[in-house]
Amino acid sequence: MNKERTILGIDPGTGRCGYAVLKTENERRKTEIADCGCIETKAKTPLPERLQIIFEKISDLIKKHNVTEMAIEELFFVKNIKTGISVSHARGVIMLAGELARLEIAEYKPNEIKLAITGYGHATKEQMSKMLGLHLKGCNIKQDDTADAIAVALYHLQNKRVRYKEK
Repeated sequence: MNKERTILGIDPGTGRCGYAVLKTENERRKTEIADCGCIETKAKTPLPERLQIIFEKISDLIKKHNVTEMAIEELFFVKNIKTGISVSHARGVIMLAGELARLEIAEYKPNEIKLAITGYGHATKEQMSKMLGLHLKGCNIKQDDTADAIAVALYHLQNKRVRYKEK
């Protein structure tokens, strides 16, 4: 059976939300980046409007690429509590978009992603980008949020641990 998996990887944020859509076929075991980028919202925009923009763009990506699974980076300890709360809001609307689309949703800690991709749980952004280039041919992403989203999706493909539900 030649089942294609389409994973939407997310590096959540309200100012910049990185995303990556990876497609893979089980038989060929070839993985490619179908789409990637960064959803950006303006700093002075009220939070509810920013969240609506993120929700709509994530929902559009899910529909456009027939996404089957979502992988999202967990919130890590932040020094600025206001930033942490804002990122939590973004994660909420992103996960809602995935739930409404009936996707399998998984969360992963940043350090476990770094460890799997680079072999070191505290790898730098540069180390992550270099290793992503080795894992995925032609992956030369310079934007950190996009590279993080690619790493989340790639890690999910390698692990397939769905923490919320099996559908």
